[in-house]
Amino acid sequence: MNLGLLLLRLLLAALLCGHGAQKLFGRFGGAGPDGTAAVFERWGFVPGRPMVLLAGLAELTGAASLATGLLTPGGCAVVVGTMTVAAAATAPNGFWAQQGGCEVPFWYGAAAAVLGFTGPGAWSLDHTLGLDPLHGYRWGAAALLVGTATAAVPLVLRSRVLRTRAQQHNEVTS
Repeated sequence: MNLGLLLLRLLLAALLCGHGAQKLFGRFGGAGPDGTAAVFERWGFVPGRPMVLLAGLAELTGAASLATGLLTPGGCAVVVGTMTVAAAATAPNGFWAQQGGCEVPFWYGAAAAVLGFTGPGAWSLDHTLGLDPLHGYRWGAAALLVGTATAAVPLVLRSRVLRTRAQQHNEVTS
């Protein structure tokens, strides 16, 4: 089981690092902060550049926590929150990634939630430092709750932006 948890943590962390590097540094075919900011602003996350920086840093922070297995419930909460926001932005395109849907952020967030409940396993810094009591049902539920609660802030702000845009569009077209 410890090998499986380590592999899950490392694979998820690698994917999150890749997405963070796309946003922050333009790596792996990413558009970097400025190019990604334009996408974020179309989605209603304004101002785009600070939101991109926040998302990229959250992805890298969550990845570091998961890869090392250090303060795992906190890292899981960061990933759950970030991926909840990303899934909400892409959900209008449906579920599947090939249509621009929310499949990828859903899966990353779900995998982080699972790790929140299971803990990182014995091959982790949490275990080495004696932080094993930070794992289990209560900590997994806390990671889910904190992650989704923090996602509410940018999602509420986004809904206001989208509502204002819709009102302005209706005024122009009527």
